Amino acid sequence: MYGSPNGPSATPVLDVDDSKFRSVLSRFATGVVAVAAVEPESGRPTGLAANSFTSVSLDPPLVAFCVAHTSTTWPRLRAAGRLCVNILGEPQLAIAERLALSGGDKFTGVDWTESPGGAPIIDGALAWIECSVTQEHPAGDHTIVVAHVHALAVHHDDPPLIFYKSTYTTLP
Repeated sequence: MYGSPNGPSATPVLDVDDSKFRSVLSRFATGVVAVAAVEPESGRPTGLAANSFTSVSLDPPLVAFCVAHTSTTWPRLRAAGRLCVNILGEPQLAIAERLALSGGDKFTGVDWTESPGGAPIIDGALAWIECSVTQEHPAGDHTIVVAHVHALAVHHDDPPLIFYKSTYTTLP
């Protein structure tokens, strides 16, 4: 039995390769968020898509998301004072796909308004969370970003955009 004094009874997997790891974890459905900010130097909005987003604490209010070390967008987002985590709905599939790409002007054709701190709230987002980075923790090939929440609101009740089995989908 798992947790017995002699340790777990399940046989541990010793051959964890990238494809097996990815295949197993793809069975865990997640929501999709767009982390967005206005670049301090250019004044232009930028962002990235993430499916590794979670609440961390109620007191103080903290959230977290993970960013790949190879991200060229994260350094520009990090330099902004405030970020806006936009919880994406089914109608925002094209925005998620655009923000998941590397390079380019990711906000071309994306309508948005400013959060109280000036970060982009994407029109049509189910909800948004304005925050500022408080901690970064290196973890393998990603960085775990912890952020303090300053403002938030719910906007729509559309079906959520979901990432499952390495593709975007929605609830049935």
